Amino acid sequence: MERTLRGHHLLCVHGFQGMGYSPEFVVKMGSIVEEIRDDANDFPIRVVATLDDACTACPHNGGTICIASVGSDEHVKTMDEKVIEHLQLEKNKLYRKSKLVEWTALKVQPDDLDYLCKDCSWLPYGVCKAGIEKLKTNKR
Repeated sequence: MERTLRGHHLLCVHGFQGMGYSPEFVVKMGSIVEEIRDDANDFPIRVVATLDDACTACPHNGGTICIASVGSDEHVKTMDEKVIEHLQLEKNKLYRKSKLVEWTALKVQPDDLDYLCKDCSWLPYGVCKAGIEKLKTNKR
């Protein structure tokens, strides 16, 4: 099994608490999160700066772009690019899930999200920063 995840979703999965854009999205993201958090399950993930596996169930999926609002596609792609750069990854390349989780724990501080996820509607809830903090303390 291979997954495709946008750069910023590499961070979202650690703080996901069942909130989302629609019930279908919550179910889809929940299944992805379960796979990521399962330490016994390792698989390849293609890191992208475009629509990914989670986006397939999002009501804002415009087929090739995010259509949540004017400028939303550019906004989410900017977050993807920032995270990919911060983690020193290459777009469209395959990585082992275990390595992506390890690198996230090593390279991302909770307060980095203020820059990496600037203007994300989920950031004010605090669940993302808490998820990164938990990842760092659990040393998965």
